[in-house]
Amino acid sequence: MSKTHEIPMTPGIRQLKSAGVEYTASQYAYEEHGGTEQCSRELGIDEHRVIKTIVLKSAPQSPFIVLMHGDREISLKQLARILNLRAVEQCTVQEAQKFSGYFVGGISPFGFRRRVPIYAQKTIFDLDWIVINGGARGLFVRISPEVIRSLLSPKEVDVARDE
Repeated sequence: MSKTHEIPMTPGIRQLKSAGVEYTASQYAYEEHGGTEQCSRELGIDEHRVIKTIVLKSAPQSPFIVLMHGDREISLKQLARILNLRAVEQCTVQEAQKFSGYFVGGISPFGFRRRVPIYAQKTIFDLDWIVINGGARGLFVRISPEVIRSLLSPKEVDVARDE
């Protein structure tokens, strides 16, 4: 699986390298709509350890990120309550790509194009390691969840619901 000599130098990988954090990059053949299920299968890991980066918005041009376990969905109603908003919604593919600088299916919270608020499901930090997108389709990095805390300073929330 891991082909370190072919790992693309994405903005996400650049941020991890420049911060000097420990990570292991892995690549696999990306499948359209394969999602975290394909990642867990290809890497031979529990889908709960695969963290997805979801780009949401509260109003036009007000994007933010939520980091969530691959085997869970975000309760948008609960998230809106926590953020004291009327509603939140997922960005369109075009909006997510514009805000992040990445193609959907390859969005990493690292090296994001613009600074946006970041929220993370609090149970992510109960794990000793996770995998998260490195900034390209089929490119994932294995890191400690503490890397997310130290580099991104997310607000921890409890908005998970079973898929």
